[in-house]
Amino acid sequence: MFFTYLRRELRRRRKAALVVASGLALGIALVIVVNSVSSGMNQAQDKVLQSLYGLGTDMTVTKAAEAPKSGETGRPRFEFGAKDDGDEQSSDRVMVQGFQTLASSTVTKVAGQKGVADSVGGLSLQVMKVSGEFKRGQFKQDQSGGGMRQGGPGGSGQPQGRVEGGGASFDVNSYSVYGTDVAKQGLGPLTSSKVTKGRTFKASETDAKVAVADASYAKEKKLALGDTVKIKSVKYKLIGIATPDSGDAAANLYVPLKQAQTLADAKNKITTVYVKATDSQQISAVKSTIQKNISGTTVTTSADLADTVSGSLSTASNLASNVGKWLSIAVLVAAFLVAGLLTSSAVSRRVREFGTLKALGWKSGRVTRQVVGEAVVNGLVGGVLGIAVGLAGAYVVTAISPTLTAQLGSGAGGGARGGGMGMGGPGMRQSAGKTLDIALSAPVSATTITLAVGLAVAGGLIAGAFGGWRASRLRPADALRRVE
Repeated sequence: MFFTYLRRELRRRRKAALVVASGLALGIALVIVVNSVSSGMNQAQDKVLQSLYGLGTDMTVTKAAEAPKSGETGRPRFEFGAKDDGDEQSSDRVMVQGFQTLASSTVTKVAGQKGVADSVGGLSLQVMKVSGEFKRGQFKQDQSGGGMRQGGPGGSGQPQGRVEGGGASFDVNSYSVYGTDVAKQGLGPLTSSKVTKGRTFKASETDAKVAVADASYAKEKKLALGDTVKIKSVKYKLIGIATPDSGDAAANLYVPLKQAQTLADAKNKITTVYVKATDSQQISAVKSTIQKNISGTTVTTSADLADTVSGSLSTASNLASNVGKWLSIAVLVAAFLVAGLLTSSAVSRRVREFGTLKALGWKSGRVTRQVVGEAVVNGLVGGVLGIAVGLAGAYVVTAISPTLTAQLGSGAGGGARGGGMGMGGPGMRQSAGKTLDIALSAPVSATTITLAVGLAVAGGLIAGAFGGWRASRLRPADALRRVE
């Protein structure tokens, strides 16, 4: 009887049901679009951040570089000896990039902290190579004045003329080198790139003279597999070429950690510890634990880096998470209220019907259940329409794929240059001040669909509560007064 009456009443009042369902559908569709766009923003932001610190890294542990001591400039110094005219001279300087070094044992200390699943150390280096030659000038005697200068405090008989030509011509080549722990390549900046030619390091190559080059750097320097790369007079065989998944590469060249330590004269030293937490929900707690138990270090999480992302990606993300969220809430509240008021109004127009049913023996609870059932069905219809419209909106956003720009502010990028704190160091050196173009998508998750269904049911129940309350107050006498 319940379902028969329900079907008859919904068919008889199709227009009113459609109005209620459409209002709920609008609010639900907006929630789906906002949630899917917000999810796309998060994915885009993750893609930007992954280019900095690599896949799987939740936080990094670093130590800020100290200010130069008295009498030190903090700048590299190049000295050249005297050589024959025209002979090329060169000098390499390998410097730790951005951060003060930590002891390699810090990796073990970090790994022993509660909540840490894995950790690995890395050494970020900057290499500056100055090469060129001095050219001696030539003395040109002045023939116009007789060739000799007479008198003067310097004596007499001095040749009269000038020095012409000569000078110096030097090139400066600066590039980054990252020392990676070849035994743990599943964590750190190298994971943000994929080896597209050749191979990556073997676990046995802990101190081998081999290197992996970034694809852009290899193209610029015309490097191919098997070529030799010289760093501070040490020759390294190029075994692989890596292409970053997004953004810029963490470094121009990657070498085994021990080799990087030897080049920089930094035995058993690292600049960064890359950390993976056991639970992504406990990252803040792990950060606090590391800072408390390992003094003198700074822990930077992906959330800290996300705050430094600017550009249209950041603007759109803020709009989606703030304006979009409150707009969705406002529309939903309005839709629920309108649905409730329309249902209550419909009950008022059905006084004779419900009064007659009560006179025939229907109890108030049965009438209320009938009204709530109709409202829930309207809500489910609105949910179906809302999900369809929301999916269509998300599909349109993904199909158009608007391009957003993302740029890292000085808070993230400055660490590699000026000693400020940032995540990973080498990756940020190249990403700082650079704009990345990210195509926006709007993925719809099962959680979003579940939320939409929940909202549809909630909307129906709220509307039914309005109507049910009104129906429960009707009396058979009310129906008799309406009889003409």
